[in-house]
Order: sequence, then structure tokens, then C-alpha cells
Amino acid sequence: MTQMICSPTKYIQGHGEILKLGDYCLKLGAKRAYAIIDPFIYSMYKVDILHSFEINNIPLMLREFKGECSRTQVDEMALELGLKDVEVVLGIGGGKTLDTAKAVSYMSELPVVIVPTVASTDAPCSALSVLYTDAGDFDCYLPLKRNPDMVIADLDIIAKAPARLLVAGMGDALSTFFEARACRQSGAITHAGGTSTIAAFSLARACLDTLLAEGESALQDVKQGITSSAVEHIVEANIYLSGVGFESGGLAAAHAIHNGLTMHEGCRNVLHGEKVAFATIVQLFLEKASDEEIAQVIDFCKRIGLPVTLKELGIPDSDIDKLMVVAEASCSQGSPMKNMPFEVQPVDVLEAILAADKRGQ
Repeated sequence: MTQMICSPTKYIQGHGEILKLGDYCLKLGAKRAYAIIDPFIYSMYKVDILHSFEINNIPLMLREFKGECSRTQVDEMALELGLKDVEVVLGIGGGKTLDTAKAVSYMSELPVVIVPTVASTDAPCSALSVLYTDAGDFDCYLPLKRNPDMVIADLDIIAKAPARLLVAGMGDALSTFFEARACRQSGAITHAGGTSTIAAFSLARACLDTLLAEGESALQDVKQGITSSAVEHIVEANIYLSGVGFESGGLAAAHAIHNGLTMHEGCRNVLHGEKVAFATIVQLFLEKASDEEIAQVIDFCKRIGLPVTLKELGIPDSDIDKLMVVAEASCSQGSPMKNMPFEVQPVDVLEAILAADKRGQ
């Protein structure tokens, strides 16, 4: 079986990186740039971003991101930058801004530089964009030809984001090793296009080890406004280790169950990584994992504030019919549940959800 691993061409993490964006684009050989920027980042860092391009004599067109990461907006931006003879696209901000930039670069066949300003998911490094309708409903996944040319994480900006977002990123990253392990056992084909490599599985393992060792310390430091080595390591784990780990290690039950949970209205205000954290516990119950491993994961979630019960997700534990809808959705056609090393039925998922909730209580 063919093994594959993919990753961004270059991952850069440090302090004050927002001031160096022009330098990095110059190294890509770009003479004109187009940046899609979150409104908050636009208001706070517009001058710094413009200056970094001015000193490198690179004209920069700034586009404030508004609305949705939709086909309509992507097509509009691709047409706009085509008229400006742009040579590189930048995405600066949160998930939808970054996905828009990746989609625009794909449509325009241009290099893309991704600058995440939060560490709430592992999506920045991936060769994938999630598209929505103009009304905000899920549309489709857009597979891209390649991973970003650069991913640049500015610790000074990321550390100032709400602590809940860093915790959500840890929840997303928490699933990486367990899903990669399941895919390795089943021989599943990953998003990279082949089976997992030693390198991808090692990154997934390093991701979990980093979370368990430094996650709680990083959270306390962020709350105090300290950008410590623990914060640096968790940002790398959330964005890079988990990003390469999930894409080349594979997704399994945890993300399948997360997708099912999005069907429940009680979870509307729950962040992606928060749902994934609980779904990871459910996967461990599906696998009949050791009591020690389950206890370790639940304890970690409790210590940093990730949900371990249905109530914390906004779901009544008596809501069996709606939980069955979640379970059925997690096992639907095309779900990553197929990557588990054994057959999983909706009733199995329902039982594991209830068992996880009982243990969490």
C-alpha cells in the first residue's frame, strides 16, 4: 500500500511575525500581494502589515473579510485579484478567513500564505477549505491541490486571543493521536492520499504528549498574559503537529461523532474543538480502551475546561431520540467512521455516548 505524508512547505512560528510578512512574500518571489484579513486584525494591525510590504516595495491590496466563506465570495475575490495581476494570496485571521484565502489561491492557481491569529483548530496547515452557502449553512469540502506555501504563526497575536480558543484547539488536537492510531490499525487511506507514515504517526504521538505535559500550564500562562515556552509548544501542537497529524495520520470516530453532534441544536454555541474533545472520549469507549487511558483523557479535559458530559455540550442526557440522530449521522455514507478498525453501527455509538457521559459525570 502506498504511504503518503503532506504538510505546508514552510511552517514559521515566533514573535512579531506579522511585521515580517512582506519579507516572507518577497522570498516567494511575489511582486504584488492580495491579503484577506479578519475585521479585528484589520483594525489592529493594518498599519504594521502595510509597512512590512512597503519596505519591500510590494504593492499590497487589503480585503477585509466579511460574510461567509462561500463560492460567491471566493469567485468574486478570485476575479478581483486576477484584474490586479497579483502573485500571492494571504489569509490573516480565523478559520473562515483562512479557508477563503486557500480557496481563492486554488481558484487563481497562486501561492498562499496562511497567518492564523488563533490556535483554535488544526486547519491552517491542511490542503482543504470548508465552503458555506451565503446564508451560512455548510456547502461542501473543497480539496486543494497542495498545502499552503507558508503558515506563519505570530505568538504575540495568538496569545492575546480568548483562552477558550486555545483550549478548543487543544480539544481538536486531543483526537489526533487516537484517530491516527485507529487508522494505522485499519490501514485507512488518509487525506494525504495514502496510508499513514511513521513520520505522521510520530507527529500525532508528539501532539498528545505535548498536550498532556504542557496544556494546563499553557492555559494558566495565557490567562496571565504570559507567552511562555508552554504556550509556544501548545500553539505548535494545535496548529502544526495536529494539522499534519490529522491530514496524514487520518480521521476516525472522534471527528465522525463531532459531525453528528453538529446535527443537535444544543451544540450550536459549542466550539469545534470542544465537541471533538467529548467525541474523543466516546471513541475510546467504542474501542474499549483501557480504564487508565480513558481516565487520563477525561482528567486532562476537566483540568483545562473541555466538556466531558452531554450537559456541558448543552444536550439533556434523556434526549435519546436526538442522540440517535447524532449516532446515525456519525455512521453515514462517507463518514470517517469507516476508518475504524472494526465495524461500527449507530447503536454502538449511542451506547458509547451514554457510557462516556456517565463516566464524565
